[in-house]
Amino acid sequence: MISDAAHLLQRTSELVAIPSESFAEGPITDLIERELRQSPHLEVTRVGDNVVARTDLGRDVRVVLAGHTDTVPVNGNGTPHIDLDVLWGLGSADMKGGLAVMLELARRHVEPAVDVTYVFYAREEVAAAHSGLGELFQLRPDLLLGDVALLGEPTDGEIEAGCQGTMRFRVVLAGHRAHTARAWMGRNAIHRLGALLSAVADYEPRQPVILGCQFHEALQVVRVAGGVSGNVVPDEAEIDLAHRFAPDRSPAQAEAHVRDVLAPLLEPDDQIELVDMSPAAYPAVDHPCIAALIGRHGLGVRGKLGWTDVARFTERGVPAVNLGPGDSTLAHTPEEHLRRDSIGRTYVALDDLLAVGP
Repeated sequence: MISDAAHLLQRTSELVAIPSESFAEGPITDLIERELRQSPHLEVTRVGDNVVARTDLGRDVRVVLAGHTDTVPVNGNGTPHIDLDVLWGLGSADMKGGLAVMLELARRHVEPAVDVTYVFYAREEVAAAHSGLGELFQLRPDLLLGDVALLGEPTDGEIEAGCQGTMRFRVVLAGHRAHTARAWMGRNAIHRLGALLSAVADYEPRQPVILGCQFHEALQVVRVAGGVSGNVVPDEAEIDLAHRFAPDRSPAQAEAHVRDVLAPLLEPDDQIELVDMSPAAYPAVDHPCIAALIGRHGLGVRGKLGWTDVARFTERGVPAVNLGPGDSTLAHTPEEHLRRDSIGRTYVALDDLLAVGP
């Protein structure tokens, strides 16, 4: 396995060397498509800058392996280099190591024990409206059918199950405009923010444990705006409020919860609007394929506190988890790197699943 891991690290380096910032994934998608089409056991379909390759052996179980091809903008780390057992470079952890594993599995497993769908999709690192995976679900949902999905997001070869949902509110507090020389004739909307900010700062988030995975909710003010000019009492103050919610709550329940928290602080002329929402995903550690991976390889399991595309699959009835090489805390940083043991550990687990099944 040592030689396999070294090969995979080198393969990842070759992928890192191909720039693929969001909306510029064409070259790496071309390469992936060419490689997949060299394997006659795969049915290959390209939709825009997304590529899907599938086996069709009539197996009882279909496993979806999915990963995004884009990176964030380069930050002095666009040229990869390997130093002993470590690959340095943009996208090495997030998530070209995962792509290298997928390509190797697709090449090697001509007759896997399960049917496999390999999904390489664009534009994950930008607004959800641009998602290549969303594009596939809209245009070719038939290509994404499966019994379970594993997303190659960096988890250092462990299982990060499910994901928390996220929503953002815009809250506008009303006041009454007046000249600052006669401030008592107005009502300062910015001053009203004090009570609301204190309430959010004192908010105690839930930390539910679901199927052994602990989640940690959050409620945070992420933007504040207000003011008219230096001599005017402001009649409006605005905040953006971000809420992360655990997968035991539906979006409707999470929204109702936030509105209940804010209700004592709002008045009839105030406004609260839900402006963005992505659902949570229930952890799928009890699915036979995931349970087999955990049991046979002693994989660590934790809840995913951020949001990932596991939610898109879960929302459509496909249980999903995150499993990929690399340290997620290094993603999007100048120090992004990938260790050989991390990619090796990930490959061993997935290779075993495709070879043996659940």
